[in-house]
Amino acid sequence: MAEKFIIQGGKKLSGTIDVRGAKNVTFPVLAAALLSKEECVISNIPLIEDVFRMLEIMESMQVKIVWKGKRTLKINAKDLDPAKIKGEIVRKFRGSILLIGPLLARFGEVSFPYPGGCIIGARPIDTHLDAFSQLGVEITSQNKSFKFKFNKEKFKEDKEVILNEFSVTATENIMLFAASLPKKVTLKIADSDYQIQELAKVLKKMGAKIKGAGTHTITIQGAKKMKGVKYKIIGDPIEAGTFILMAAATKSPITIKNVELGYLEFFLKRLRVFGVPYEITAKKTIKVKPWKTLKIDKIQSLPYPGMPSDLQSAFGVLSTQAKGSTLIHDPLYEGRLKYLEGLIKMGADIIFADPHRAIINGPSRLYGSDLGVFDLRGGAALIVAALIAEGESIVNNVYQVDRGYEKIEKRLRKLGADIKRVKN
Repeated sequence: MAEKFIIQGGKKLSGTIDVRGAKNVTFPVLAAALLSKEECVISNIPLIEDVFRMLEIMESMQVKIVWKGKRTLKINAKDLDPAKIKGEIVRKFRGSILLIGPLLARFGEVSFPYPGGCIIGARPIDTHLDAFSQLGVEITSQNKSFKFKFNKEKFKEDKEVILNEFSVTATENIMLFAASLPKKVTLKIADSDYQIQELAKVLKKMGAKIKGAGTHTITIQGAKKMKGVKYKIIGDPIEAGTFILMAAATKSPITIKNVELGYLEFFLKRLRVFGVPYEITAKKTIKVKPWKTLKIDKIQSLPYPGMPSDLQSAFGVLSTQAKGSTLIHDPLYEGRLKYLEGLIKMGADIIFADPHRAIINGPSRLYGSDLGVFDLRGGAALIVAALIAEGESIVNNVYQVDRGYEKIEKRLRKLGADIKRVKN
């Protein structure tokens, strides 16, 4: 049954909130576990819907998964059988695309359904297909699925792959695939974000030789046999950024713990320039303080190390409280600005320039409203908007938020938020 949040806004928050494990690191690390027939132990798993879907797909392929404590998994993919994959889940879950690389590496041939995901704009997998093709993979399309075929014996020389765009998941997929190839693969126009860097650490522990992670050229020298691995998922930089922006938007003194500061350097620099005071009080801990003057000229989503597209929505909410005009520009996804329709409904002064750009004029008083949620990050942003609005707001379709934020309402209540989950 569908659920919604009912939020009474306008309350000052305070206290401490911990950041959970990184959603976008968990997916490629779980996929990497399929490369080995040995046991892998992954800890600090975020207990969110998207992770549960990934695990369900893996278990459908006869992967043995055992919970050892609340957030630690033992994974054994010795009996992996891709022919038994649950296609109906794959078609609803974008992160499943990362399974193609390891399955193809293990078996040389795999049929894979077309993956689904958030409604944030066109997200074709052409970049993935083109990259695999450059490595000699034969790809055919049939019945809403793709068939991949690869002969490792014919892979006799080093290869170069040039991606069509800075794609996080395409970079990860090729890294996963190349980690067990017999020759060196040089991957250019690679994405350099935190999940790429963390995946490189895992694959190196498993036996692959990888250089350049964190830059736009990565070299991967595969291992003949991929070993099991133990790895602890880092704190989620996007969840940390969301909580930091929530503290700023509500002008509340909130301490955020388990913040991966090194992956948020540009975000934090710009936040201080805009007028949000904060203090790094300990290792991986930030305390946000109420601001006196807030002025945001532009928020432009860019590949790492630029401003994360996943934080653009929460920045949009903060911009409604800033003095003057703020340009919001997300060149990556034409559907990322849908949440602004909810902010307009709440009283924000926003002008759409085109599907990728909007101008927010502030400051605006926001009022409680009945809000729809189209995607994960937009849903989180609307929760932040509801916290600063006057009166009651209803945030619908909270499954989208549950996909990336663990028990968000319980954690916010500990800060003093008036938020409850109810069934429709």
